[in-house]
Amino acid sequence: MGVSPTLSRSLLAVAVVAAVAVAGIDASNSQSGSDARSKLTMIAPAAAGGGWDLVAREAQQALRSDNIVNNAQVVNVPGAGGTIGLSQLGSLAGQPTTVLITGTVMLGGIAINNSETTLADTVPIAKLAEDFEVFVVPKDSPYQNLEDMIAAWRANPGGLPIGGGSLGGIDHIVAGQLAQEADIDPAAINYIAYSGGGEVLTALLSNTVGVAVSGYNDFRDQIEAGNVRALAVAAPEPVDGIDVETFVELGYDVDLVNWRGIVAPPGISDEDRETLIAIASEMHDTEQWQGAVERNRWKESFQTGDEFGDFLDTEQARITDILRELGLV
Repeated sequence: MGVSPTLSRSLLAVAVVAAVAVAGIDASNSQSGSDARSKLTMIAPAAAGGGWDLVAREAQQALRSDNIVNNAQVVNVPGAGGTIGLSQLGSLAGQPTTVLITGTVMLGGIAINNSETTLADTVPIAKLAEDFEVFVVPKDSPYQNLEDMIAAWRANPGGLPIGGGSLGGIDHIVAGQLAQEADIDPAAINYIAYSGGGEVLTALLSNTVGVAVSGYNDFRDQIEAGNVRALAVAAPEPVDGIDVETFVELGYDVDLVNWRGIVAPPGISDEDRETLIAIASEMHDTEQWQGAVERNRWKESFQTGDEFGDFLDTEQARITDILRELGLV
């Protein structure tokens, strides 16, 4: 099957953006005498306005607030469930001045895109916190609650466009799990993937999709302003600061959370690894970061080094199994 001119242009645009971003990363790392304490670039592997970008920007502020790193920068490299950013990190072998923000979404992207580079090819630095997924509809939607939405979904699974992040990412998985719980074939749903939470919100507010799923913070301002209505949040138990019932409370076993973490390029020295772990640990302890955790309704889940590496191995297998069960890979 041929590729449409529009899709070809879109793919070319993504490739050009990624190439330009990575050229900038390479240029910044080519300076003599640079190290992670003097200059650190964080790749946010999604468009601005989404969860990965938010974590990177909050980390940047925390690193700056306590002078942990002299110059902390964020570069957005969106596409393919974060695997384009992951691939670029893999190309920076041995360079400790660039790290990647990662998380549950990327595990799905690796599985569904058969990514040549996986998180097993990176150096685990730190798991930072957990974020929570929420289903929302516009304020004028006919769906007043989750049951209204599911009733319409059951009647016509393909007739309800659901907007979320990349194919195989946590948004897609949560939508598939809810479909399965509601006795709907996950493969039959009309899931429309976007490159970041900002684009998902735009699609919802323009009525391009009828329902949207993403991290709570992607919708928080619009929820609080009354422009969108939250139907349910995916969490094992009620979340402090989020006045939305969980899927579990509403009778649906959907509680997958989106953790966020940091990994480094392959081939860095043990000394550089320990420096990056120390930077992440110092950042975690700042008032700025702790305030970000509270402000963004995240849940603490800090791990470093080998402990985080063991978690990554287990989590990749778990997410891949879920995708297989849902028929998405």
